[in-house]
Amino acid sequence: MKAILYHTYGSPDVLRLEETDKPAPKEDEVLLRVRAASVNPYDWHFMRGMPYPLRMQAGLGKPKDPRLGVDLAGQVESVGRNVTEFRPGDEVFGCGRGAFAEYACARESKLARKPGNVTFEQAASLPIAGLTAWQGLRLGGPGHILEGKKVLINGAAGGVGTFAVQIAKSFGAEVTGVSSTKSVDLVRSLGANQVVDYTKEDFTESGERYDLIFDCVANHSLSAFRRVLDPKGSYIMVGAADGGGRWMIGILARLMKASVLSRLVGQRLAMVGAKITNAELTALGELMNTGKVRPVIGRRYRLEEVREAVRYVEHGHAQGKVIITVK
Repeated sequence: MKAILYHTYGSPDVLRLEETDKPAPKEDEVLLRVRAASVNPYDWHFMRGMPYPLRMQAGLGKPKDPRLGVDLAGQVESVGRNVTEFRPGDEVFGCGRGAFAEYACARESKLARKPGNVTFEQAASLPIAGLTAWQGLRLGGPGHILEGKKVLINGAAGGVGTFAVQIAKSFGAEVTGVSSTKSVDLVRSLGANQVVDYTKEDFTESGERYDLIFDCVANHSLSAFRRVLDPKGSYIMVGAADGGGRWMIGILARLMKASVLSRLVGQRLAMVGAKITNAELTALGELMNTGKVRPVIGRRYRLEEVREAVRYVEHGHAQGKVIITVK
């Protein structure tokens, strides 16, 4: 089979389309014929081996596993002996190992059935970005608590942000999205009640107060965010513009400060990372199935173009999700 492999850390130039053996599923895994995958910052962090602490997991001198890619959607080819929920031919989506390939393996617990009226591309866009938005918003308050509340999505046009706007609206929130000029119409089309163009206005100086700030880019200080956060509100951070630097010093300092402040003030300051579960993938799939969530696909690339796709996402200004189609 064909797959994207990397044998050393570095820029997207280290990625190669190579012939390799088809993987074999473990006892609790399924083998998928990949139909579509999506690119996440997670992928280029592993490609570069940055920040450095990540290499404790990925391999100190070179990658332990040369495969890349996590989000995927496709058809079940075969199943491990302990798999009970899926069988060959089922259409599924979720997270696996080496998604940028013609075939990949995934644990049964990290997959869900693809809704019938959702395309493979749409389903592949959902797992990490969609669950980050879903879980982060619920961390700020369960769905019924957000009803009627004022929610600000900072970075509303990105992969996580486009899902966050729509999911917050499905919870009944009044949503303000922050984006660049080119994305204002997009964010408004997703259901945002107001859109702030950050090139023209600094929302931290607006005097508005929000019950929940969902921050995808960490481009302001914590004190600036707290200035526009309700005294009993929640600030949920889901990423950092620079990925935390080589040693994660910036992001760790921010997390430590947030932890201390949460104990001293009435506001809740926290960070969220996606946890992939069958139940929550299924719930998000149903939101897509009913039309409450519409994945935004900014660009499509073929498997042999993964290098360019990862380079584009790493640049940091992608609209919505970037999809890899696998023929």
